[in-house]
Amino acid sequence: MSSNQPPGYGYPQGGSGDQNPYGQQPYGQQQPQGQNPYDQQPFPQQQPYAYPQQGPAYGQMPVDPALAGMPPLASTGQRFVARLIDTVILFVFLVVAGLLFYPRDWMSDPGSLSMGSQIAGGLVGWGAYFVLEGVLLSRSGQTPGKMAMKIRVARLADGSVPGSAGWTRSAIYVLPGILTGFCVGFLFWLLNVLWPLWDKPYQQALHDKAAKTVVVKV
Repeated sequence: MSSNQPPGYGYPQGGSGDQNPYGQQPYGQQQPQGQNPYDQQPFPQQQPYAYPQQGPAYGQMPVDPALAGMPPLASTGQRFVARLIDTVILFVFLVVAGLLFYPRDWMSDPGSLSMGSQIAGGLVGWGAYFVLEGVLLSRSGQTPGKMAMKIRVARLADGSVPGSAGWTRSAIYVLPGILTGFCVGFLFWLLNVLWPLWDKPYQQALHDKAAKTVVVKV
């Protein structure tokens, strides 16, 4: 056989036997320190799971700067149900006051119900409710209805318990009930409870504005 026989198929040609045709170190030989064995750029490092992201989460509206750092505001539904529960308590106070001051046969004989009896019963019923709500709001910011719905009244300035502002808030809410006989009472009350629907950014009712309070989630 001739000594000039061409090299076999797939064997490397020329050069010394220490050259690797694939540009890699021979098997078992360690790579120089710091060198990537695959001669590629490392994968990009990812942020840890749950790493805080900047800006609002996907699908959420941007937060008004005026609400930054505040607890979330109570929803309209939460406030409505809370007030509904508290209204049941108010109704109980009014019924008890009526039993105390109204004639026993006033339902069968409405003419027996004097104006004085109506005023006295209204003042006692609404007055008792004013004291109850004023005490609860000033101490904890929560009435029974707000406790059930996990919301509370807080000072707008710093989020603290309302204190004396709780009495102001309660007084403005109760006032329409006392003035109901003068027609303007019901209209003021209706406007008061609807005001949060368009008030921005704090969704305050008129009694919140007077007391400088907001209703937030617990």
